[in-house]
Parts: sequence; structure tokens; C-alpha cells
Amino acid sequence: MKAWLRIAFASGVATLGAAVASADVGWTLEVDRLVAPRLPNGEIRLLAAEEAVPAGEPTSGGASGSATNDETPAGKPPSEGSNGVKSALEREEEKIEEISRSADEYVADIEKRLKSLESDHSELRTAHNTLKDDFGYLVTSGHSKSTMQLFGRLHFDAWGFPGDSPGVNGFETGDPNVSPQDRLTIRRLRFGAEGDLPGNMLYRLDLELAGGNETEFRDVYLGWKELPVFQELLIGNQKRPYGLDHINSSRYNVFMERPSVIEAFNQDNRRLGIQSWGYTDDLGWNWRYGVFNQRIVQDEGGYVSDHWQPEVAGRLSNTLWWDEASDGRGYIHLAIAGSYANTDQNALTENFAGSGVSEARFRTRPEARTESRWYDTGVIPGADDYELLAFESVVNLGPWQLVGEQQTIWVDRIGAEPVRFHGAYAYLSYFLTGEHVPWDRETGQLDRAHPFENFFLVNTCNSGVASGMGAWQVAARWSYLDTADGDIQGGRGDAITAALNWYWTPYAKWQFNYIYGDITNNDLNAPLGAPNFGDYHILGTRFQVDF
Repeated sequence: MKAWLRIAFASGVATLGAAVASADVGWTLEVDRLVAPRLPNGEIRLLAAEEAVPAGEPTSGGASGSATNDETPAGKPPSEGSNGVKSALEREEEKIEEISRSADEYVADIEKRLKSLESDHSELRTAHNTLKDDFGYLVTSGHSKSTMQLFGRLHFDAWGFPGDSPGVNGFETGDPNVSPQDRLTIRRLRFGAEGDLPGNMLYRLDLELAGGNETEFRDVYLGWKELPVFQELLIGNQKRPYGLDHINSSRYNVFMERPSVIEAFNQDNRRLGIQSWGYTDDLGWNWRYGVFNQRIVQDEGGYVSDHWQPEVAGRLSNTLWWDEASDGRGYIHLAIAGSYANTDQNALTENFAGSGVSEARFRTRPEARTESRWYDTGVIPGADDYELLAFESVVNLGPWQLVGEQQTIWVDRIGAEPVRFHGAYAYLSYFLTGEHVPWDRETGQLDRAHPFENFFLVNTCNSGVASGMGAWQVAARWSYLDTADGDIQGGRGDAITAALNWYWTPYAKWQFNYIYGDITNNDLNAPLGAPNFGDYHILGTRFQVDF
């Protein structure tokens, strides 16, 4: 850096020399000699003032390399001109030296900061390696080619059953004089891991620990992604592709429990199977379809029977409208789903393995956690197969959301008349604080709601209190289920649910539900001599987090 400063100084001296030479000072400076030569060590030599040449004398540079005056003006001795030039050169040299000193100081400061950054980086790397050594063994993938992400959720519930109805008492307890009991329960206690494997593979393992000693599993599968045609292909225990409220995660659902029709026709939802997922590039369409075994094995571990009781099911979903300007605060969703299931009508007489029971049975609780399932067809005698057809729709306009589904099942029987069961629900929800329910266009389901402001309540440093209100949502739902047809009288009823949700953060919320409903035509679930009808009131609340 000093070299270029000296070059600049030499050029300045040369310019100054030329200016003095053209002035009336009585002396001539040789400009070529003022251009400082570079010494062997790379430094620049500055000419001293004494090397100036008197006017009129030839220089070693020749006429072309000098500036001359033929005469010395009267009254100006040569010594005065020489002193003036020397004084000017000294001043310029002082300025250049000052600039050089400033540059040196700047370079020194930069070098100091660089050393400090290098030291900080070294400390951070050391700290990182220390944490990696100390905690890496606690959470790590099985090998360097795999990844792993841990996740979980906790839902803590309280349920109350005010009022008294002999019919409902009988559905729940088997005694028309004993009402349903209040309960405190851990509704969900999930812990799992998911990640990627070499060869564009993936996996997921989701355990349900809420049953105490009766541990179960939920999503347990492996698969491939980014495949031609199939896009994503999963093998294992996974959700069947019908019933929007079942396809939605329980983390995001507006109500504490799913509608009766959704749970009755797809009890616990997950089955062993092979399923493909996909969507179009513009996210307008998405689909999923697969082949499944009908048995619920998450509490048994497997299925044993020569009759596989297979089911083919699929869902086609379209995001009919998506408001790009608001990044999806407005959208319309439509979908159709269906399945064909072949059941084992001779399971009770031909199967000796224990788990080979006909899966032609539809049952559910009253949209709350109870001991018994109040709607229940039992295993339908002579059932050979059944078909399901389902429709779903969602309209979201900012904080408002309207959702509805309808499902119908036809059961074909050998030696008996076929039966038909059906049901539907609709709900309207509204965010009092202005948020909206997001939509996942790749999978066609609800996504995680994000409060504009998280809930918090803390003391401040000036003895005050700071707070945030979170997000508040209200909702109302109507649902209907009919599992009574012909000789199968498994119950017919409807229910109204009012909900209040308080989202503390995107990952934690509090829910409150009030449910009123009635059931009729429930011969199969009423104790002998007890009414086959009744109405009920239910209160429920939930505290939940997920990570």
C-alpha cells in the first residue's frame, strides 16, 4: 500500500516541477529527472531539490526531456527560486506522509478486526464441537446417510355429562339408572420420528402412549418420494384416503372430536396398506389412492387370516379457487372419495386364527370420549362387500370458514337384504381476532393456524406487565348419522356442537366444546327393557401442545 502512495507522490512532484518550470523563477527543473526511478528493492526514490538544473544549461534528458527559460528575470536570484521549490516539495511530502500514516492506521485497524473475527469464529467452532460431542449421542440418526426429526403431541381432556336420560344411560353403562361418568384423560400422548433415507426413501414411526401399559402405534410406514407416475409411495400403517376431518391432523381440527359420520365409516382411520400420493405442478389438483387391509392392527400388531379382506380406496381433490393476492386467505376446495371393500362373511365359522373377524361393522362415540360407542351396527350378518361414496367441500373467506361432508355406505349381503347407511356434517367457524385457517394444496387438508400475536403474560423491568392475547375462534357444527336400516338398527341421530378455541401460539391451544344431541332407533345398543332413544348434553375442554 505504501508503494502506490509513493508513486502518487512522485507523480505529484513531477506535476509540481512542470508548473514551477513554466513560472518566472529564473531556474529550470528537469521534469524527466523528477519522475522518481524505482530502485531494485521496489521503493521509489524522490529527487532532492539540489538536483534542479540552472536555466540555460542542457540536461542529461536532452531538449525533449526538459523545460527551460532563456533568461533569469532581474531581481530574482537563483537561490530564492530553489528555496521556494524545496519548500513546496517539503509541504507536499508532509501531506503524503500524513496520508500514508492514516492508511497504515486503517490497515492496522482492519487487521485487528480480522484477528478478532478469526478468534470469535474459532471459539464458535469449539463450542459447536463441544455441544456435538456432549449431546450428539442423545439424538442422532442411525447412520450418516439418514436424517431424523423428532415430533410429538399432548392432548389433556376433561369431559362432563350433565343431565340424565335413561336411554343414553343404557347406551353408555348398560344400566338406564346409571348416567355416563365424568372423566379426566390424556387423550393423546404421541412421540415419534421421521426422516429421509438413501435412494429418495423416507420413513415415519408414530407411537401412541396414552393407553398406559397398552401402547399402540399410529403412522408406521416407509416409502419413496419423487417417483415417476406415483410421486410418493408409502407402505405400512397409514390413513385411508376418505373423510376430510380424518385426513386433517388432530392438531389442526376446529372441534375436539370428529363428526359421528366420519368416525363411524372410518373408525380410527389408519390401516395397513400401500398408497400413492400426488399433486399437479400448479397445485390445483391432488390425489391419493391405495389398497388396504380393513382390520385395525395398531393395537394388535398384525392381521392373521386366509381372507385378506382387501379394500381399494381413493380421493381426488381440487382447489377450485385460491386467492394469490392474500396468499391463501381465500380458497374453495372440492373433493370426491370412494372405496370398495370385500369382507369375509364366513369369518366366524371358517377362520381359526383369532383375528379373522368380518370388518362389516360401523360404530362410533357421540363426538366425545365415552366408554362405549353409542352407535353400533355390530358385525352385519351375511355382509359380502360394501361401497363408500363421499363428497367434501370447504369455502374460506378470510376469518370465515364453511366446511361440509357427506358419506354413504351400501352393504351387499348374502342371504339378506342390502342395507344403506349415511351421514353428513357442516360447520361454520370464525376468527374473532382476524386470522384464517390455512390450506395445504399439496395434500388437500387444513394446515396450522398462526395467531397474529402469541399469547404471553410476563413481568416487565419497570414493575409492569406485558401481555399478548393470542388468537380466538368460535365455531358451530351440525352433524347427522343414520346407521339404522332394515334389520340393522344401530342408531340414528344428530348433534349440535358449539366451540371456543384460544390459540396461544401456532403450537399450543385451549379448546372448549358444548354438545347437545339425540339418538333414536338404537335397538342394538339398548339394554333389554330400556328405551332405544335418548338425548344428552356434554361439556368438554382440552389443553394441547405439539412439537
